[in-house]
Amino acid sequence: MLPYSNSSLSTEVSEFLLNCFVRSPSWQHWLSLPLSLLFLLAMGANATLLITIRLEASLHEPMYYLLSLLSLLDMALCLTVIPKVLAIFWFDLRPISFSACFLQMFIMNNFLPMESCTFLVMAYDRYVAICKPLHYPSIITDQFVARALVFILARNTFLTAPIPILSARLHYCGRNIIENCICANLSMSKLSCGNITLNKIYQLILAWTLLGSDLILIFLSYIFILRAVLRLNTKGAAAKALSTCGSHFILILFFSTILLVLVFTHLAKEKVSPDVPVLLNVLHHVIPAALNPIVYGVRTQEIKQGIWKLLRKGSDSRK
Repeated sequence: MLPYSNSSLSTEVSEFLLNCFVRSPSWQHWLSLPLSLLFLLAMGANATLLITIRLEASLHEPMYYLLSLLSLLDMALCLTVIPKVLAIFWFDLRPISFSACFLQMFIMNNFLPMESCTFLVMAYDRYVAICKPLHYPSIITDQFVARALVFILARNTFLTAPIPILSARLHYCGRNIIENCICANLSMSKLSCGNITLNKIYQLILAWTLLGSDLILIFLSYIFILRAVLRLNTKGAAAKALSTCGSHFILILFFSTILLVLVFTHLAKEKVSPDVPVLLNVLHHVIPAALNPIVYGVRTQEIKQGIWKLLRKGSDSRK
C-alpha cells in the first residue's frame, strides 16, 4: 500500500476500478443487452423530441421549452453514466481516471437535482394553466422560462459543487476499487484514508433539502390542480385539464418512485443485497430518460402531430 501523504491527491491514486456487482457478477451478462437497448431508446426518443420541438413552430411555447430542457438533462445523464457501464458489461473496461471519476460525480450530482427542479417548474406551469388560465399568457412567458433556467442552473451548480470538491480533497492512499458501476460520492469516499463524516452529512442534507423540497412542492401543486379540476362544472373541461397534467404527473412518478426505492434500499442495506442499490442507481439514469419522451409523444397531441409532420416531410423529400 502506498504511504499516506498530506500533500498529494492524484499521486496516491491515479485511477479507480469500477466493480459493478460484487456479489452477483452474473447480472452483468443478462443486463448488458437490455441496458444497451434502453440507452439507444433514450437517445433516439429524446433526440426525436428535441428535433420536433425545434422544427415545429407550433411547439415554440414555454411548456415545450421546459420539456426540451428535461430531454437535454436526460441525455446528458445517460451519456455520462451508461456508456461507461456498458463498456464494463461488454468489454470489462473497469478503469476510470481520477479526473474523469470526479467529473462524472459532478455531473450526476448536479444534473439530477436540475431534473427535479425542472419538474417543479413544469408543475408550476400546469398549476397556472389550470388554476389561473386567464393569467397564464402573462405569467408563463419566454422570459419566465429564461429566468427559471438561470435559477435551475445557479441553484444546483452552487449547492452541488461542494460534493465532488469534498471528495477530491480526501486522501486516497492505495485502495482504488469502487464497489459500484458509477463514481458515486459515498462509494468513493469509503476508499479514502481520511474522515468522511462531512461528506456524508452534506450529501444527506443536500438530498433532502433539494430533492425533498422539490417533490413536496410538486405534489402540493398537483393537489391544488386536482382541487381546481374537481370544481369545474363541465365534464369535458375537467377531462381536458386532467389530460394536460397527466403526462407531467406520470414523468414525476417515474422520477420519484425509482429515487425513493433507491433511498429505502440504502436505508435497509442489512436486509437487501448491496448490489440492488447499485442496479437501481444505474437504471435511474436510463429508465426515466427512455420513458419521458415516449409518454409525451403518446399523450400530447401537439407533439404527435409534429412528429407525423416531420415524418411526412422526410418521406416526401425522398420521393
